[in-house]
Amino acid sequence: MILKILKEITFLIMTVLGILGNMSVSVNYMFSWWGSPEKKPIHLILIHLIFTNIIILLVKGLPKTIAAFGLRNFLDDIGCKIIVYMERLARGLSICTSSLLTVVQAIIISPRASGWRRLRLKSAWHILLFFLFFWILNALISVNLIHSTTNTRLNVSQLKSDDNYCYFMLPIQKIKWIVLPLMVVRDAVFQGAMGGASGYVAFLLHKHHQHVLYFQNSKLLYRTPPELRAAQSVLLLMLCFVFFYWTDCAFSLFLTLSSEVNILMVNTRDFLTLGYATFSPFVLIHRDGLLVECRHVQ
Repeated sequence: MILKILKEITFLIMTVLGILGNMSVSVNYMFSWWGSPEKKPIHLILIHLIFTNIIILLVKGLPKTIAAFGLRNFLDDIGCKIIVYMERLARGLSICTSSLLTVVQAIIISPRASGWRRLRLKSAWHILLFFLFFWILNALISVNLIHSTTNTRLNVSQLKSDDNYCYFMLPIQKIKWIVLPLMVVRDAVFQGAMGGASGYVAFLLHKHHQHVLYFQNSKLLYRTPPELRAAQSVLLLMLCFVFFYWTDCAFSLFLTLSSEVNILMVNTRDFLTLGYATFSPFVLIHRDGLLVECRHVQ
């Protein structure tokens, strides 16, 4: 009973705090975007990432919270298909957008003589083409869930339950071996780009730290450029993403290979699924001093 109450309270707090945090950050970035004479792509990417977080919290956190309070069968068949499809779609968008954020930030802070500088977008609006590609890619990868999701429990051998409000029919082998490689390739490509860009950003920040130490030893005043402070925020955000993503994968793999259902492990995995969407806006708020400094990102 105590664990059940803790589960209800935790899901509720994570969902409500996550939605409020993401909405407050999104409003700030929208004002920064429309109020700035020079449109900056980093703002647009962060707005898209926050929008993705809100979708995850609405389609994953809200149903989980309702189910945790004991309400069953609150979704019809169409509702289940929409919820599960949007959850998979938003998860893919989160991976792609986080990767794009890291790469663009690496380009922004790269030295002028660097080859990365040539990749800099001439207009912030060009970033919309990437968003369009992300939506099409992840929509196609997730489309099989429309046919394999239902709100009605049939044969236990045919279906896998997810908190008893939606059920998943075991996929057809042909479709499974098309969708699964696509998901693996997508995750590998975008996380590889994220890892490479994050490593480059960390290298540049280390060089900057060496310059700071030199100026301190020389007793000269030196102020960190706002774009480098923003890069530190993005790097911390990516570390947050990597932690939640790979911990979630580890728990999912353990549950898949386990012969018995461990309720505590299942609940922990569900919390981890919501973790990035819930805590990422507060990472930005904490690092950027209530987001004031992000208005100056180049």
